[in-house]
Amino acid sequence: MTELGALPTPSLLLDRPRAERNAARIGERVRTLGARLRPHIKTHKCIEVARLQTAGHGGGITVSTLAEARAFAAHGFRDITYAVPIEPGKFAAVVALVASGVRLALITDDAGVPGPLAEAARRAGVTLEVFIKVDCGYHRCGVGPKGHALVELAQRIGERSSLRFAGILTHAGHSYHARGAAAISAVAREERDVMCAAAARLRAAGIEVPAVSVGSTPTAVHVDHLRGVDEVRAGNYVFFDLTQAALGNCTPDDTVLSVLASVVHRDLARRQVVLDAGAIAMSKDRGPVEFVPDAGYGRLVDLDGTDLGLTLTALSQEHGVVRAADDTQLAALAALTVGTRVRILVNHSCLTAAQHGEYVVHDGRAVVDRWAIHRGW
Repeated sequence: MTELGALPTPSLLLDRPRAERNAARIGERVRTLGARLRPHIKTHKCIEVARLQTAGHGGGITVSTLAEARAFAAHGFRDITYAVPIEPGKFAAVVALVASGVRLALITDDAGVPGPLAEAARRAGVTLEVFIKVDCGYHRCGVGPKGHALVELAQRIGERSSLRFAGILTHAGHSYHARGAAAISAVAREERDVMCAAAARLRAAGIEVPAVSVGSTPTAVHVDHLRGVDEVRAGNYVFFDLTQAALGNCTPDDTVLSVLASVVHRDLARRQVVLDAGAIAMSKDRGPVEFVPDAGYGRLVDLDGTDLGLTLTALSQEHGVVRAADDTQLAALAALTVGTRVRILVNHSCLTAAQHGEYVVHDGRAVVDRWAIHRGW
């Protein structure tokens, strides 16, 4: 049986027992709160991980690219929400997927989209389901929950025979700027309450709202109840990462991904070592610097997961630099001779996973499987 220390570097490692535990924990939490889970698979882009997340649930998933939709549909996932606002250049690809038998729901926040989208659907002889994206406080995309645009857009969708109004959808991305249970819980309540109020406005206007959909890992972890919400689209929770740990959504022992790297250079006079894992192995996400200014680009552990007290402090394309900030860290560096294998816990699991083509799945030091990552747009 292959062990971690025998793998080529860099390799992307997935701790299977932790992933199974995280999937079960949040899946049960959402079920207990009375909503259905539609996990966002952009975090991992992996069929096997999606099966862990959807076990015991309805099987629906959320994607961020049409390449993801095609790959997952080919592996039996036929109930999909494409959670990026649709634009005309993608109409043909969407229609083709729906015509093949996939239930692919779309989102929009633009009053100019329903007309041409409906015409594309009519010509293809299909019906497209469309959510309205609502801004619950993140201010990236979405219509305001209180203005007339919400009702007007729902009416524009509903009056076209080749479209079906699927409901309202939001993402509380601003939860990533909150730290600790109290602060994140406040965002979670806002996300839920804004959406329930928006649904009530539509219903008061005589518009049926089939689904109210919310989603982010921080709010899924901390929300107190989900009354009025139909589905949750969290995704990062299956892996978590150092950013989630810094926010208070998990502990470092819940984090699933690490990058296996080798020491390729050591210079104790300069108080640094260099690893063979750079920006295209780790991504350049600096993590929770809003709350942890010295977060760097990842944290070093040994092959068994023991914290080495060292941070990946700088990156170039293929090189990662670890510098000692004090004598304790210098002593830790001194133990890292050229050829030593270390694991780097990742700041942002979604971006790091997207740098690689596969996961090396492990249980302890033993390699137990390899799972493909389906990338592309």
